[in-house]
Amino acid sequence: MVKKILLSPWTKAVVFALCLVPLAELLWRAYNQDLTANPVEFITHTTGDWTIRFLMITLSVTPLRLLLRQPQLVRFRRMFGLFAFFYAMLHFTTWFCIDKFFDFQEMGKDILKRPFITIGMAALLMLAPLAVTSTNGWVRRLGYRRWQKLHRLIYAIALCGVIHYYWLVKSDIRLPLLYGAIWAALMAARLIEWRRRRVLAPVT
Repeated sequence: MVKKILLSPWTKAVVFALCLVPLAELLWRAYNQDLTANPVEFITHTTGDWTIRFLMITLSVTPLRLLLRQPQLVRFRRMFGLFAFFYAMLHFTTWFCIDKFFDFQEMGKDILKRPFITIGMAALLMLAPLAVTSTNGWVRRLGYRRWQKLHRLIYAIALCGVIHYYWLVKSDIRLPLLYGAIWAALMAARLIEWRRRRVLAPVT
């Protein structure tokens, strides 16, 4: 029954729609002029929060797939990763277009002088090729092993996102620490699975 639900195209459509809910909420609040006293900051923080959430959700797919013994969960991983990039681009666009007003010089100064922006830009630049090469066509062009190695960058990207958030906040660091703990737990799960496979691998 669970397998049938996970393989249903309707399930994927529902998950896709749910991933758009944060954007819909932002648009609704904008329409109702309910973006707080500082709308630019609110939009920037909201899109940034959802970027890191989708990165963590993407990283959670493999451990959950193994834990629940539901390999069909993997069909949602690409979607979650692309939504992480989507919200990251909204996060960047808000900063660049609305906050900096397309001022490349000012943007460059911020990237060089403010470490949290530097590491955030690094994360976005690493995330971009993962989004571009997410299609089956790119898997064939690169070969699965090279494609897999490239997409392991998401581990570093998610860590950069946590550090970006940690360096951004000035006092309340509970959320970035929570995301850091989630990232560490997900990495530990992968390490445990890797070691298990090595132990079970036949000796040649």
